[in-house]
Amino acid sequence: MGKRPPNPSDIENGLPPLPPPARPPFRPPIPVPWYAWLVPLIFAANFVTFTITMYVNDCPARSDECLLFDVLGRLSFQPIKENMLLGPSIPTLRRLGALERRLVEEGERWRLISCIWLHGGLLHLLANMISLLCIGMRLEQEFGFLRIGALYVLSGLGGSLMSCLTDSRGERVSVGASGALFGLLGAMLSELITNWTIYENKCTALMTLILIIALNLSVGFLPRVDNSAHCGGFLAGFLLGFVLLLRPQYGYVSPKYIPPGYDMKHKKSKYKCYQHVFRFTSLAILLAGFIAGYAKLLREHTVGSEPFRDVN
Repeated sequence: MGKRPPNPSDIENGLPPLPPPARPPFRPPIPVPWYAWLVPLIFAANFVTFTITMYVNDCPARSDECLLFDVLGRLSFQPIKENMLLGPSIPTLRRLGALERRLVEEGERWRLISCIWLHGGLLHLLANMISLLCIGMRLEQEFGFLRIGALYVLSGLGGSLMSCLTDSRGERVSVGASGALFGLLGAMLSELITNWTIYENKCTALMTLILIIALNLSVGFLPRVDNSAHCGGFLAGFLLGFVLLLRPQYGYVSPKYIPPGYDMKHKKSKYKCYQHVFRFTSLAILLAGFIAGYAKLLREHTVGSEPFRDVN
């Protein structure tokens, strides 16, 4: 039953009026993690692509020294002296879409994307896919498949562009998803920076992430590893993180979750000012970098000799 209105006789007798009714309790809903399905799909697609690559390679048709021929048959690996990563030959990778600057300049632009789905061998594939699951699953659960899918592909494109631009002699044949994976690492770093206010143990998280990134980048100094693709993917992902991975500031409540008639005394904006500055600055730098890099790639031509394979 509702409370009765103040009685005039009570006021005349000096009794205080009844207090106004209290506001109904309100608590914003707890965010529900996204269901991660895109990263497992990318994981499976890379293994299917590698299987198709080995089938097309057909090592037994060209060599009597194929590894594991008795077990794998047509899918057996090239001899160790040709490929230490347990994989196909260079001509097979080139035919299926490996990145080669000379071919890109001749009009095969699709290689900038296709190369991130190819791998130089089973060891190369396993290393990249383990990293994908460790990094990508958490990101997709927090930010959804659209943003992480765009981040993965655009970072891979950034790594391919950087790889081509730094290949001055045009000798490199490059494959691998490492540029896209380094983009995810770069995005994790920018996400930590732009959402700094909502994190606890900020310095610990930052130093741990920087250490992980440094260790991964150090792998690029090994022979036949395309570190330029790693750096290009990392830079693209770092800038994309400021654009795609913004979180609302602490205390923000979406209007759709506020009950009708509920008056919030201290309503906060969704994002802080510095987050908007980071977003638009990073977007401008990213667009300028992609446009300038692509234009330079089309403008410059190099004559290559016999290529060698790089993995990334």
